[in-house]
Amino acid sequence: MAESDIYLSRGVSSSKNEIHKAIKNIDPGIFPGAFCKVLPDTLTRDPDYCLLMHADGAGTKSSLAYLYWKETGDISVFRGIAIDSLVMNLDDLACVGAVDGFLLSNTIGRNKFFIPGEIIQTIIEGFSETIQTLAQYGINIDLCGGETADVGDLVRTLIVDSTITVRMPRRQVIDLDKVRPGDVIIGFASYGQSTWENVYNSGIGSNGLTAARHDCFSNIYADKYPESFSPEIPPTLVYCGKGRIEDPLEGTSLTLGQAVLSPTRTYTPLIRNLLQHDPNNIHGLVHCTGGGQTKCLKFGNGIHYIKDNLFPIPPVFSYIIRTKGYNLQEMFPVYNMGHRLELFTVPSAVDDILAIAKESNIEARIIGHCEKSTSGINELTIQHNKEQYTF
Repeated sequence: MAESDIYLSRGVSSSKNEIHKAIKNIDPGIFPGAFCKVLPDTLTRDPDYCLLMHADGAGTKSSLAYLYWKETGDISVFRGIAIDSLVMNLDDLACVGAVDGFLLSNTIGRNKFFIPGEIIQTIIEGFSETIQTLAQYGINIDLCGGETADVGDLVRTLIVDSTITVRMPRRQVIDLDKVRPGDVIIGFASYGQSTWENVYNSGIGSNGLTAARHDCFSNIYADKYPESFSPEIPPTLVYCGKGRIEDPLEGTSLTLGQAVLSPTRTYTPLIRNLLQHDPNNIHGLVHCTGGGQTKCLKFGNGIHYIKDNLFPIPPVFSYIIRTKGYNLQEMFPVYNMGHRLELFTVPSAVDDILAIAKESNIEARIIGHCEKSTSGINELTIQHNKEQYTF
């Protein structure tokens, strides 16, 4: 899979090939095929249980929140950054089958010259409010505190990271090694408004934001807020879009700034409902984050993933394509492009799964199927608008 220039040109990687190379000899855990590393239960030594610990964050989305706050004065935007930081961990763990009993710690690094204490307070309130909301849907998370560090020598504005730990029965682990030829792939929309969201979500999530931020917004922000980007990025790639924060995004009720900052949707309440209904027919779950639509290639054995019925491309991604002229071969490895969760199952289970998604007000559909790879390694073919893309 070729690395997309959308990301590489700005000093970041969608495939993280160097990182995967660095950790290739690390113990993969007791379920090597699972979406996250699964460890023995070293706390109680119970052979029937396992432990998971996951660390992630909102990434460079916090830099756009800073810009939005400076332009509008709306400090509440940082509540969404707390959601991003939490969900990027929570949904990865849910793809292993963990849906309850989480312990959460956050790590916030700020440049005090630009980030006042009021922003830190808003972020912490965002974590607490999100935890309270998810508890109403059976997802229980205990906030164990965290660390806020003034690291202006390292961080230009703000970074919001989290670590989540959970203990679960081994029998509940979802192992993607169970994905097999003949499985259908169900996609769950990343856009719209689920029952636990209070506003429309553009679907962008928290991947590709370094690219999206610069590709969407005008160079006027480079001059006004040089602290919001790395000076090592080539000047022609810094805020090289046409939009402004307050511009309406066609096809939505959001401004462009609101759309690119839409908090990452959590699918964990939906996954909980699916597992309660029919866990045996869920052969795998993939959270389409780093790597976008190519994320599935990292899981399964000798599978040819064929995606031939994707969702219509949401307006936020269409805007990027339209204004920057990217092709879908470049977009698919960076963005989720309309669905951020995939489920692999038998055809007979599809109707029930779609009905459960509908109860959560999340659009779902069969977006493809699995075949045996002729090469022996995982392959991906995406067919969209009469075009075919291979990875």
